[in-house]
Amino acid sequence: MKKITLQGATETFKKKFKKSGELCERGSKWIPGGYSRHSLTFGPHAIYVDHGEGKYIYTVDGHRLIDFHNNFSCSVLGHNHPKVREALHALVDRSFSFGNPMEHEHRLAEIICERIESVEKVIFSCSASESCLSAIRIARANTGKNKIAKFEGGYHGMGDEFMISLHPYPYFFRGPAEQPIGWPNTAGIPSHVLQNVVILPQNDLKNCERILKDNAKDLAGVIIELMTSAGGGIVMEKEFVKGLREITEELGILLIIDETVTLRTDYHGMQAGYGIKPDLTVMGKVIGGGLPIGAVGGQEKYFRMHETGKIYHSGTHHGHPLATAAGIACMEVMDEATCNRINKMGDRLADELNKWSTAKNYPLCVIGRGGHLGYELTDKPGRRYRSCRDMLSYSNEEGMAIIAFEMANRGIFPMYRGLIALSEPMNDGDIDLFINTAKEIIEGIFAE
Repeated sequence: MKKITLQGATETFKKKFKKSGELCERGSKWIPGGYSRHSLTFGPHAIYVDHGEGKYIYTVDGHRLIDFHNNFSCSVLGHNHPKVREALHALVDRSFSFGNPMEHEHRLAEIICERIESVEKVIFSCSASESCLSAIRIARANTGKNKIAKFEGGYHGMGDEFMISLHPYPYFFRGPAEQPIGWPNTAGIPSHVLQNVVILPQNDLKNCERILKDNAKDLAGVIIELMTSAGGGIVMEKEFVKGLREITEELGILLIIDETVTLRTDYHGMQAGYGIKPDLTVMGKVIGGGLPIGAVGGQEKYFRMHETGKIYHSGTHHGHPLATAAGIACMEVMDEATCNRINKMGDRLADELNKWSTAKNYPLCVIGRGGHLGYELTDKPGRRYRSCRDMLSYSNEEGMAIIAFEMANRGIFPMYRGLIALSEPMNDGDIDLFINTAKEIIEGIFAE
């Protein structure tokens, strides 16, 4: 087995995706960095796509990659799905941008309310980022309090309150694990914002309870991902989430679950597996069938101020007919049987790679749940992460970069930070391909 090095994997990547690199450089003349999403950077530059079909993307460099990225889990039906395409074509023929509502908005809201037990009313925006901002406005309006609590490693969009203690890098994770200190992930965050955000440790109920009680008189809401995305696939433990629900209810703090990514992991949302009901739920990605959309839903009582006009919620493209029409098509295809099939494939991928790495004594672990997973190369075999702090302490960053480059070099497109998202067109053969490719790369990394 030939040893795989970071230098070799990087050189191969640059040659294979040479035209993408050139486009990035050209685009930098007009767009800082060449594109408008920092998260698209895949090592030296993004991989530019020409088109997509089913489970594949076709790059401008002439390569076909099986897409285990799926626009950060958004494209759960893969690319150019006939049902979504049909819904969009039918609407485009009737025009698609009005200063009036269309019935699509009602039907998508109905689907969401039927599937997610905790959601009785829902309002739409253009992105989950906006819906997270709406959620904290609702929490503040209904409690009369100002502060918001979020977890280290939790990503909730571009709002100032959320771009704090986000990515698991030493510079951003300040203070001891039991008492995190909020730190901005970007320039441009006003100092007063930091004063209104409380940072919590993941899967640490004892210290969360202490911090929440210390801030209870000022805290309007706690927002949490049940499985982190930007934070690297950390799953919140069932007893931890149940305890958090009990504490927030006791203290009069609204619990907001951000299901932007995790809604795809269960027909009823990931929250269904925890046996709790949040006050508010944020959604995005899959509910738009690949088009831009966001939503926040929850108990009816929290939306009464919208009906009276005390809370103002509006935007030119909120509830956009193209996004809601595509969302209806996507959600109808993603019935319970389809969700279960995708999750079963994901569970097999995780189980087989974890058993193999244990048997071979490799420091690889696959975390996450169902069709949305994270793989981590750690410091030693058998290591399992319970928090982003663990990732910060024990992740093999060079090894993770090699895996990302080599996956792309070998025809598989994952998210650069070690996350993967399955899609409806995939089958067991695709799972076998990922498993076998991962084994080859790991063996190459540790070859003598």
